[in-house]
Amino acid sequence: MISDHINWSWRDNRIEVGVDTRGKGPLILLLPALSSISTRSEMRPLAEQLASTFTTVAVDWPGFGNRPRPSVAWEPDAYRMFPKHLLQELPKAMATVAAGHGAAYLLAHAAEYPGSAGNLCIVAPTWRGPLPTMMGGDRSIFRLISRLVDLPVIGSALYRLNVNRPMVRMMARGHVYTNPRWLDQRHLAEKLAVTNAPGARHASFRFVAGQLDPMSTRELFLATARRVTDPILVVYVRLRRDTQKRRWRHCEFYRMYSRVNCLSANLRFMKSFLPWSPTRSDLFLASDHELLEH
Repeated sequence: MISDHINWSWRDNRIEVGVDTRGKGPLILLLPALSSISTRSEMRPLAEQLASTFTTVAVDWPGFGNRPRPSVAWEPDAYRMFPKHLLQELPKAMATVAAGHGAAYLLAHAAEYPGSAGNLCIVAPTWRGPLPTMMGGDRSIFRLISRLVDLPVIGSALYRLNVNRPMVRMMARGHVYTNPRWLDQRHLAEKLAVTNAPGARHASFRFVAGQLDPMSTRELFLATARRVTDPILVVYVRLRRDTQKRRWRHCEFYRMYSRVNCLSANLRFMKSFLPWSPTRSDLFLASDHELLEH
């Protein structure tokens, strides 16, 4: 019996991450993107569709989700280690679906531990956070601000500059969801509730500032993917060319958060993939390579 949470310890901090389990059958692990407004619940539409054939287990990343989180100076090593712990705690996974930065961390894990995560389905994979993407690279000030966010008063104020209602609405409608109308008042309230969870600011702001990036360059991201020997399916959203050209110019993460729409739209294709076990890995990196370009 899989619990509604998983306990993990990182540098003497006890961390409890949320878990949702549905269905019966071979296990499919579902990992959401790392994001200020992401939780495992965004995998629910896919989990409900797969539940007739599979046991689906959707798990939040440490520091994210809707549960209280400790005050931790999160860093990429934590997210490299967590998949190993998770996959050891759960029954053997037939396949793992991961989105955004979560997909890149899954690739890194699969490269080190072939076969441990089953077949891989990565949804709109990303390797670089929003601020470095917009600024064309990492900056020392990003690390400084990330440390300031940990402070009691100034940290909360800095965090609120990034996740207040107007900002969340602007970001979500501008470069998070393929259908801006999806973010109605009910969904906006749900997203704002995620940002208000105790301890949310520590991982959230570090993600935005690029301090949780799984790889430092696009070349390293692609090199990691090429090391994976497990079957890989990459799912992403094609948008109308006029909007692509305008938005890809300054933010490669435009399509990184198209999680629910993308998964639902490609459900039949994914169902045909999940039982698939070819003799070699087929890496379908986006035919429009701009998905991963600087």
